[in-house]
Parts: sequence; C-alpha cells; structure tokens
Amino acid sequence: MLDHDTTAPQTATRDEVFQVEEHGIDPIPDAERHGSAKDVFWVWFGSNLTFTYVINGALAVAFGLSFWQATAVVVIGGLSFLAIGAAGLGGVRTGTATLVLSRAAFGLRGNRPAGALNWLVSIGYTVVNTVVGTLALEAFLAALGWSGGAAPRALALAVTLALTFAISFWGHATVQFAERWMAYVLAVGFGVLVVLLVPGADTSAPASGPGAAGWSLAFVVMLAGPFSYLPMPADYTRYLPRTTSLRAVTAGGALGGFLSSVALGVAGVAAATQTDMTDAVAGAESLLPGWFRPVFLALVLGGSVTNSVITLYSSGLNLQVLGIPWNRARALAVSAAVTAAGSLGALFLTDFTTSLLSFLSLLIIVFAPWGGVFLADMVLRRCRYDSDALHRTDPDGAYWYRSGWHPAGAAALPAGAAALLAGGVFSALTCDSALWTGPLVAPLGGADLTLLGAPVAALVYVLLARRTAVPHPAA
Repeated sequence: MLDHDTTAPQTATRDEVFQVEEHGIDPIPDAERHGSAKDVFWVWFGSNLTFTYVINGALAVAFGLSFWQATAVVVIGGLSFLAIGAAGLGGVRTGTATLVLSRAAFGLRGNRPAGALNWLVSIGYTVVNTVVGTLALEAFLAALGWSGGAAPRALALAVTLALTFAISFWGHATVQFAERWMAYVLAVGFGVLVVLLVPGADTSAPASGPGAAGWSLAFVVMLAGPFSYLPMPADYTRYLPRTTSLRAVTAGGALGGFLSSVALGVAGVAAATQTDMTDAVAGAESLLPGWFRPVFLALVLGGSVTNSVITLYSSGLNLQVLGIPWNRARALAVSAAVTAAGSLGALFLTDFTTSLLSFLSLLIIVFAPWGGVFLADMVLRRCRYDSDALHRTDPDGAYWYRSGWHPAGAAALPAGAAALLAGGVFSALTCDSALWTGPLVAPLGGADLTLLGAPVAALVYVLLARRTAVPHPAA
C-alpha cells in the first residue's frame, strides 16, 4: 500500500506564490510540473547569502591559516556545492523529496532513523540562524534607542520567526519567489560588504603554520555547511519538468551555492586578519563605516531568514517521511513550534547556543556517512528510481527489501546500515569536537577527519550493494 502521501490532493492543483502548497512528499504529477534550472540557481544562491559564511571564513583564520590559505579552503568548500546540485537530480526524475529517495539506499524502515536525524539537524540549523537574525534585529532596535530588558529581544525573535514561518508555510512556490527576490537585495548589500572588507585584508603569512589540526578544522567548518544540505536538494527540484536538463540543474545548484558561500567566506577571512572576530557580528561591524552599519544588521537578519526558510520547509517534509500522517502544513507547524522553543532557549539561557553548536558538530559523525551512502546509491542507480515503489510501505514494494531494510549479499548487516556504521566508526575515531574527541585525533597530530566518514561509507556501500543498487529500467 501507499504511505501517508494519500493525504495529497486528488485533483490537479497549482503551485502558486502566496497560496498554501497542498503537496507534500507525494510525487508531483507531470501536469503540475513547472519552472527551469534557473530556479535551482536562485534557491541555492539566495539561501547561502547568510552571515554564517563570514563566520566560517573568520574561523579559518582563527585556526592559524593565512589569508591565502583560508581563501583556498573557502573556495574548495564552495566547490562541494557540485554534489548538492547533483543531489537534486532525483527530484526531477521522480517528483519527490530527497529523504524519500534515500529509501532506495536504506529500505523503507531503514530510512527512518536517517529521517529522524536529518529532521533534528534541520531544526538545529534553523534555530542557529534564527538566533543570529534575532540578535541582529535586536542590535538594530538598540541603535534606534530601544534597548535593555527582554522586550526588544522577544520582539526581534517574534519578527524573525514570523518571516521564516510565513514563507515556509505557503510552500514551494513562495519559497522560490522569496529566495529570488531577497537574493536581489542581499546580493547588492553583501557585495558592498565584500568591497568594504576585502581591500583591507592582511595578506602576510602568520609567524607559524596552522599544522594538521588547523587545516583539518578549517575544512570541517567549510564543508559542514554544504554537507548539511544533502537531505534537501530534491525538495526544490521535484516540481521541475522531467525534460529539464539534468546538467543544467547540477550546474545551477553548484554555481548558486559557490558564488554566495565563497564571496562571504572570503569577506570573513579578510575581516579576521584585521580585527578580533570572536563576536563575528561586532567584529565585522567595527570595520564598517557608520552609514553602512544599519544596512549590515539588516543583511544579517535577511540572510538568516533566507537560510532558515529552506531548512524549515524541508524539516516539514522530513516529518512526513518518518511516516507521521500529517499533511505538509501541519508537519511544518510542528517543526516551527520546536524551532521557536529552541530559539527561546538559545536566547534566554546563557549557554544553550554553545551547547547546540557543539551538539550539531557531533552529529557530523552520523550525518557525513549518511551523505556518502546516499550519493553512492544515487550514482549506482544513475538517479533512476521506481517512483511508485518509493512510496509503498508494504512488502510488495521494490524498496521494501528484507523486512524494510536493504540487504546486500551475505552481509551481516543491511548494506546501508553496514556502510553507515563503518563511516560512523571512522568519524567517531577521528572527531575533535567540544563534546567528543576521538582516540585517533592525538596520533594524527590533532587533525579532525570527521568528514572523511563520507567517502568511507560510500566505499563500503559500493562494495556491498553494487549488484543490488541498480538503475530502474523503466525510469
């Protein structure tokens, strides 16, 4: 039988701006498909015009890298958006969300733990972005003369949450519309920010090199952002017509994420060579002329909203993938409520934000291997899935496999689970976070190799599932 996607409308609907989207993870019918690969560019360009990349660039310098070394890491991190662009191809082929596609790799039941983890990650990053936007708006209110007490912070939080929830609640068409038009404004503003910060950069080399620890931590910071998007790309390509060029979809997503993340990352690198960026917003603001500071705070707020919109929207779809019988709007409302609660804790409990960031960094131990398995499965199948079987929850479905788990040959564990375990063990042994330091970190000279859990998991999965993870012939 089909999963809860049967709550989807049975008559043709239209995906229109400022109208509540009725589809969830159910396959989008061909008659309702629309748009072009350009839409993918704007989703990833707009959503990555966020101050987070300025912070990431500054951290690379804090880890001991010079301006040019940190800039090289920023560029390499931006190139990883090629994988994000490619991960959206399954959405064009099947008309459904990314975490539905991962059922092919893990099986219907085996996919649920990954769905729960990815929902948690989406909520966590939405909370972080909401907090950054709230603090920027609070600073803006203080500049207008309203400061002190909990009232301005509470108002700033309410405004930030309202903007994020409203856009996400309306759904796909409104998300794309908002990302495009906010990108127009944010790109101009952040472009000015780059012009103001980069020329003053100190390009001289530091007295001592960063060492293995500095290099590895810089790469973890730069790549963790793009990796966190892996459960989302098909969410924003599932409405595209089947005839859309897959090459253009990949290029559009890759270029969009690359341009915005690299430009802002380099701005962060430049700022960190000129001032203390421990408090990144205050540090960057100190380098700016007075006339631009209110604009800067507005940019931080706008960037946090554009990024939160796509993570919150996808979190609602994630709840549906878990088998919860809610439509998209209701699932999104639950995600928004959890985000609001988390944001309240982060803003009014002193150490909550630090604890949350540490927790999210620890999740990479599982999240990176999941991404490796998903991408490996996508390549093996050449993005050709049995669309109907992805939504079947009974033993007759092609992706039900063995009791809902994907086995492979004589493996003691299902293929996806075995690969996930192998990658997770490697990541745990080489992870250096505030909550856990793996036993191999010290022998490796302090290097954090957590993200290499992705290729480890991918290799194990290919070895186990290369004969079973094959393209669907009719796709």
